[in-house]
Amino acid sequence: MSASGWPATTLGKVAAIEMGQSPPSLSVSERPSGGLPFLQGNAEFTDRYPAPRLWCRSPLKRCRKGDVLVSVRAPVGATNEADQDLCIGRGLAAIRFVQMDPRFGAHAVRNGTAQLWRVSQGTTFEAVGSAELDAFALANPPRPEQSRIAEVLDTLDNAIRATEQVIAKLEMMRQGLLHDLLTLGIDEHGEVRDLAKAPSRFGATPLGTLPRAWKIEPLGLRASIVTSGSRGWARYYSDCGALFLRIGNLTRRNINLRLDDTVRVRPPPSGEGTRTRVEVGDVLISITADLGIIGVVRDGLGEAYINQHIALIRMNKEQVNSRWVGHYLSGRAAQEQFRRLNDSGAKAGLNLPAVSEFRVPLPPRVEQDAIAERLDRTDRLLEHEQGLARKLQCIRRGLSDDLLTGRVRVKVPGGGMV
Repeated sequence: MSASGWPATTLGKVAAIEMGQSPPSLSVSERPSGGLPFLQGNAEFTDRYPAPRLWCRSPLKRCRKGDVLVSVRAPVGATNEADQDLCIGRGLAAIRFVQMDPRFGAHAVRNGTAQLWRVSQGTTFEAVGSAELDAFALANPPRPEQSRIAEVLDTLDNAIRATEQVIAKLEMMRQGLLHDLLTLGIDEHGEVRDLAKAPSRFGATPLGTLPRAWKIEPLGLRASIVTSGSRGWARYYSDCGALFLRIGNLTRRNINLRLDDTVRVRPPPSGEGTRTRVEVGDVLISITADLGIIGVVRDGLGEAYINQHIALIRMNKEQVNSRWVGHYLSGRAAQEQFRRLNDSGAKAGLNLPAVSEFRVPLPPRVEQDAIAERLDRTDRLLEHEQGLARKLQCIRRGLSDDLLTGRVRVKVPGGGMV
């Protein structure tokens, strides 16, 4: 019995388990040929359903639509749901619940796969077999409560998927907007310029075809400071104090800093501290290892410093919108420049003279502002939806464990707890 009073059971008592097996190689094809889609392992899992890339005419082991798929070879424990009949290889097992609500069972397996992973660590090759799956322990509440728990968790999963779909659409929209705004710009009417309708307003430049009103200049020409962080700051690390920005605090998803993993320092009372302290609007560029990750310092960051792997460019704020510069540097054309510099074989990465000479287009200031605001608005929408997705996933993790173990009970139709 569990603490909730529910009886305990095992997977082998409530479900049929089908272990995968590799089919004859000659029966496998990359083209549909009248057989079943063939799934070899969890590498072919998508966010919701598996995505087979092969087909099999002579399957030895099958799963049915609705079966729970579990990875039984390294990495053990990934789960998914079959959205169609499939041929399954030896990296997978299919679970079909017969003595338990299938949706409840699917959630219970997904929530408890850590026990499979722990068992697999005792083997030479990370894997589990039918015996370990048979012995997989799970609680067995009354059927009405199983159904209600599954309904609650399904509702959360649907909300998470809907949010992720919004994020995917926004990310696609952002990529299209980024390309259009960084190459076509915005005209005096607030519309994206049309190259096909007004080709005379564009001209060939070393950075591609761009509006004629845009200038091409090196970054350093409109910058008051181009510098990088100092070495040896590890001795200044502290549990509290100023932020110490590293490459991990830059992201390719947008030009805002990622602050989920931070280090703090108590900076030295010297010119090095002053030189490497960031200000609002500073453009940050990774200059070693993964070149060209861009960040722009936003208001509210507080006291912060950069390490030696980051270059800092402080633009003349009267002439240049630093967020325009950041967005351009994160775009396709600038990233191609970074890739070419990286492919040159300079192991040390970018030096500061190279950063200063990096070419960027500069539209008229009012246009810079308008473009940066449109891209920032899209990024704010993305950040909101991503934050909502993280919150829902956090709620789901906590609630899933509570509901599936009976620590939190649900009401069922007919009144009261079961």
